[in-house]
Amino acid sequence: MPREHIHFVTGRLAEYALRPIVASLAQRLGFDYSIDVLPITVAALMTPAWVARHVRIPAQATRVIIPGYCEGDMSPIQSLTSAAIERGPRDLRELDEFFGQKANQQDYGEYDIEILAEINHAPRLQLADILNEARSLREAGGDLIDVGCDPGEPWTGVGECVRALKAEGHRISIDSLNPLEIEPAIAAGAELVLSVNASNREAAKEWGCEVVAIPDDFATLGGLDETVEMLASAGVRLRIDPVIEPIGCGFAASLGRYLEVRRRYPDAEMLLGIGNLTELTDADSAGINVLLLGFCEEVGIRSVLTTQVINWARTSVRECDLARRLVYHAVRRRVPPKHMEPRLVTLRDPKVHRFGVEALEQLAAQIKDNNYRVFAENGQIHLVGAGLHIVDRDPFLVFERLMNPGFGGANDTHVPPPNVDASHAFYLGYEMAKAAIALALSKDYRQDEALDWGYLAQAEESHRLRKSKAQSPRREADS
Repeated sequence: MPREHIHFVTGRLAEYALRPIVASLAQRLGFDYSIDVLPITVAALMTPAWVARHVRIPAQATRVIIPGYCEGDMSPIQSLTSAAIERGPRDLRELDEFFGQKANQQDYGEYDIEILAEINHAPRLQLADILNEARSLREAGGDLIDVGCDPGEPWTGVGECVRALKAEGHRISIDSLNPLEIEPAIAAGAELVLSVNASNREAAKEWGCEVVAIPDDFATLGGLDETVEMLASAGVRLRIDPVIEPIGCGFAASLGRYLEVRRRYPDAEMLLGIGNLTELTDADSAGINVLLLGFCEEVGIRSVLTTQVINWARTSVRECDLARRLVYHAVRRRVPPKHMEPRLVTLRDPKVHRFGVEALEQLAAQIKDNNYRVFAENGQIHLVGAGLHIVDRDPFLVFERLMNPGFGGANDTHVPPPNVDASHAFYLGYEMAKAAIALALSKDYRQDEALDWGYLAQAEESHRLRKSKAQSPRREADS
């Protein structure tokens, strides 16, 4: 069969970095290629109509890769060729991934762990606030809304609360040991009770719903067997929770108790309440949630109870939703949970791309317009413009050197910038602040894009590109 011929379209700015990447891919994957450098510096300013006026697609091309920033209807380009037109990645350093150099994720996303999302101290909240919180928890991935009650006097409003939640389509569990709270909650539609032990197991036989059995004495599992036997004999559906302990208070031993319960009751449904770790550990909750969900998947614990009260755990439900998919895939495929769920990597990035100093110097020599490009590489902020390449870790010093020729030494001979007004200065400061954060946390920085905070990331509309795209790219094509 004839070899595939891929035609890559780019701008002047990216040409130098693109060529070695494409050459390496062609050698590894076995395709022929051509590179079309269009008369524009920033590929992000391309439109399909503008590309169609300038591109030269060879007859032998089978695929045409357009820069990812080139948005809109591709029909003007498609009308020029029978080759397949594809929009590539926004960052050319992601071409390896674009060409399939990563794990197959076609079947990724399944799970078998149920999330109980708890609303803590529900008796202290207004009903409207409870309903708002329940909607948020369900949207984040909660399967059941767990109504958390307080010790002491029974909550007289529990029935009203459960009925209101049921009316909005939620599945409900009630978190209480007090039958005076549990029974009206069940009558209003609660389907699961947390928890049952020697104090209320006789009453549980009459509730007609599923319950969670816990030990009377956590450390020894004392009373658990008796509770399980009584409930099972009465035909009560149950899950078992041996209760996890915080680090420093018997954490390792409590994990062992889950294994012991699984040994005693190999077919029983089990539940693990993970708030004792996430809420009581000075650490971001995402990693802890992944670890505990992985433990659950391997042991066959098919439900977890989570809270998100303390600030560092305030997105635990969302984290558990992502984690249950990751660990399901890992356990079913018997592979490590790696390179499958980048949304759970929030503080640092899975991979940091670099152009290299030589490529940045080449860019500085090629640029002819008055725009500035910001890069963050090798612990330094790079400000690149026409004949200009300023490097420093401190963004204040970078800006000082930009505005004051000679500040950086005898070799600093650039002329004062004519175009840095207050608005432009604010823009450069904003971008260099992001670059400084990226350096501090070992994150990938891309000018005019938000830093990648995984599932916490919020899209950022580019100020520079929004202004530039309002103008025709013809003007830059002449530069």
